[in-house]
Amino acid sequence: MAKKSKKVESPKVHKDLEGFHMNIDSFGEISSSFPIDKLNEFLNNNVEDKKLKDREDIDDIKKGKKK
Repeated sequence: MAKKSKKVESPKVHKDLEGFHMNIDSFGEISSSFPIDKLNEFLNNNVEDKKLKDREDIDDIKKGKKK
C-alpha cells in the first residue's frame, strides 16, 4: 500500500520575517536565509529579555543611548 504524501504548508510568520528559512545540516551547522544581524535586530525590537526587564535603564538601552 502506498503512503499518502502530506502537503507541507509554510508557517505563518511576522511580516518582517517573510522568506526566512533556517536549516541544520548533518554536521550541526546552522544556515539561514537572513543575515544574523537582521535576526538580532528583529529579536531586540520584538522580544522582551527576561533578564533585563527589571532594569530601570532598559528603555535607554533599547533606543541605543548610553549613560
